Amino acid sequence: MASILFVEDDPSARAALELALTRLGHRVTARATGEDGLDALRARRPEIAVLDVMLPGIDGIEVCRRVRRDDTLPVILLTARGDDLDVVLGLEAGADDYVIKPVEPRVLDARIRAVLRRAEQTHADRSAYGDLVVDRSALKVTKGGRDVRLTPTELRLLLELTRRPGQAMTRQHLLAAVWEHTYPGDSRLVDACVQRVRAKIEDEPAEPLLIQTVRGFGYRFTAP
Repeated sequence: MASILFVEDDPSARAALELALTRLGHRVTARATGEDGLDALRARRPEIAVLDVMLPGIDGIEVCRRVRRDDTLPVILLTARGDDLDVVLGLEAGADDYVIKPVEPRVLDARIRAVLRRAEQTHADRSAYGDLVVDRSALKVTKGGRDVRLTPTELRLLLELTRRPGQAMTRQHLLAAVWEHTYPGDSRLVDACVQRVRAKIEDEPAEPLLIQTVRGFGYRFTAP
């Protein structure tokens, strides 16, 4: 089971989810503020962080942004609203997934397990696309000989896109293959993650050559 950093400022919601996740077999470190969450993360790195967006002081999105500066730790955001702005900002900050509150513990547990599975699954081979090298067995990506720091979700997306270079993949296919989601409304997860991966592997992210948009359909990885 997973070690989880859970940051939620509402005492009753924090206690309820901490108890439920513990009963489901996880090891939970619960904190009430973003500052305390960052301190806990520095003291002992968990396997995944679950962050409420609406935190006093440093909010969940800013916590996620700070984590992403030097870590690929998987992050799930909890938002009390289906607010597009919260979701988009969270995904742009590097979140791997989001869940709308109130959430059933078993639903959150399923999302946690899915995110962690993405960090583990791989296929053994090594492929070069110009100066971009994708090593599936080592779960390592380099560009120009330098390591490219990808989160587990970003890596999983790149692995899926490079599995069949030249083939267009729908957002729905990528959503199911990478996030294990089936609800089409979650396709913004795909778009936000593609933008983050482009920023790390493209020479000119604004004019991508590797991950191309297939308008009205999805994306295609084009080997140079």
